[in-house]
Amino acid sequence: MFTGIITDLGEITSIQPTAQGQLHRLRIACRYDQTTIADGASIACNGVCLTVVQSGVDGGKTWFDVDAAAETLRLTTAKGWGKGSRLNLERALKIGDELGGHIVAGHVDGIATIISREDLPGMAKFELRASRDLAKFIAAKGSVVLDGASLTVNTAVDDTFSVLIIPHTLRVTTLNDWRVGSEVNIEVDLMARFAARLVEMK
Repeated sequence: MFTGIITDLGEITSIQPTAQGQLHRLRIACRYDQTTIADGASIACNGVCLTVVQSGVDGGKTWFDVDAAAETLRLTTAKGWGKGSRLNLERALKIGDELGGHIVAGHVDGIATIISREDLPGMAKFELRASRDLAKFIAAKGSVVLDGASLTVNTAVDDTFSVLIIPHTLRVTTLNDWRVGSEVNIEVDLMARFAARLVEMK
């Protein structure tokens, strides 16, 4: 489990696809202390929960390897990642950690598309479009995860919604790189999904 609070920016330094294209081994450089990264640990990469298969230090910089399987490549923006791609990183939640965002599974539901960007003094407002089967779980003042970041929904109309990104988030994440047409990973609020299921079962 995660909280959607980004703790580091990683950079892909290599990608090794299999012959069948069913699995990509990614090496990601980061600033985490390598001694705290255990094989089998979960790290959210742009909101995608991936399992560390090995880690090390090269040139004084920590790296870790993860595998992106066919389903991940099909459902998320991972299919477009390349060498040099920057990723929002978050370590798995520990008991006793501060819950600064909201409960996040790291299981990406799909992809949303940026349809407008408005730059404000120190901030940016984005409007996005999601598939209708995901849009029904998105409501104004509710929570949504975009590329791993826990955000509050400003407005939600039909299959579009907007978010306002504050200066700190623009500075410490990849969200300032978003442009019209950018595709981002989206995870809807678990509570909204459970509530909809309860209504459906009545």
